[in-house]
Amino acid sequence: MLTLDRRLFLKGAALIGCSAAAHPLMSSMTFAALPGENRLVVIILRGAMDGLDAIQPYGDPMLAKLRRNLSVGPENGALDLDGFYALHPRLEPLLPLWQKGELAFAHAVSTPYRDKRSHFDGQDLLEAGTGNDLPVDRRVGGWLNRLLQATPGATAETAYSVGVEQMKILTGKAAHLSWAPRAWLKLSPQAQMLLEHVYHDDPLFRDAAQDAVQISAETSDLGKMPGPTADAEALAAFTASRLNAESRIAAFSLAGWDSHANQPVVLGRGLDRLAAAILKLREGLGPNWGRTTVLAMTEFGRTVRENGSGGTDHGTGGALLMAGGAIRGGRAFGDWPGLGEDQLYAGRDLMPTRDIRAYAAWAMHGLFGIGRDRLEREIFPGLDLGGDPGMLA
Repeated sequence: MLTLDRRLFLKGAALIGCSAAAHPLMSSMTFAALPGENRLVVIILRGAMDGLDAIQPYGDPMLAKLRRNLSVGPENGALDLDGFYALHPRLEPLLPLWQKGELAFAHAVSTPYRDKRSHFDGQDLLEAGTGNDLPVDRRVGGWLNRLLQATPGATAETAYSVGVEQMKILTGKAAHLSWAPRAWLKLSPQAQMLLEHVYHDDPLFRDAAQDAVQISAETSDLGKMPGPTADAEALAAFTASRLNAESRIAAFSLAGWDSHANQPVVLGRGLDRLAAAILKLREGLGPNWGRTTVLAMTEFGRTVRENGSGGTDHGTGGALLMAGGAIRGGRAFGDWPGLGEDQLYAGRDLMPTRDIRAYAAWAMHGLFGIGRDRLEREIFPGLDLGGDPGMLA
């Protein structure tokens, strides 16, 4: 069980000249402990993933007409799911999860954010979960933090953030630790022996030192992963290790989804990392995967029409990807609005048919027993929860 108090460890390490820099993951990661065995992982896809390409509604004939240079549909290598939707070829590693009922999605989702299409504002609103109230009131914090406040038995000691910046989704009144180092924590055998010797008779510092040794071993193993998906796999492996211990909620982000130009390359790279992260979570969680729900969310979608640079621009309606043994997978959720000229939002974007916050709220309701009234008033203020989509098994 990881119980490292970073402040205490840094203080102690300074006394013996150790370098206490740690995780080099160029992304934020947050954790929180809750009673019970259900687990929730939120992956923020920063940069606005093109959901129409990741999960292609090729059964709508307008898609191919509006995207003549972006290959879509099974005839171009996409993987048919149900006769209407197809997975992008780079998500092929996730196809077995779909077949086992451990992968699903919802199209035409969005936050209440409209028209300005700023990455910064869109991400702020996605993590705050408060609606279209720009600028975001920093005092309200993020919706995962409000979940902690609403859950009896949530412990501050095991809620913390890891990465070069704190994820706003966990900021707020519920106490949590923040840890944003920039390099691997690597303790030599001599340093480990010195830590054990110096703190042997002090249980407070001794326990912190033992945790430092544990983290050193874990992060050293993660650092050996080669290849372009190594960072995503490292994030997922570290997340799984925490969820197998005291944590019940985790959130991390994957950047690089802004595909204004050369979308096949940009999106393909992002999808490789997302697939690798989900599979590493599944591998690392082992039996706990069956009690896990993963929500991969992005700030908004992209334009239905391709642009002149081989990409797509900032849009509105997007896609939510769900994974985990706790979901009712192998299906599409939500209502498809169509891609006809009179069916688009502002004549250019996929029309949102459901608030993405509603899916997160129903996941919280099913996983942690949070009541509807509390979800609509406190965790997601102003949300109309609507009917249960039946996303959990």
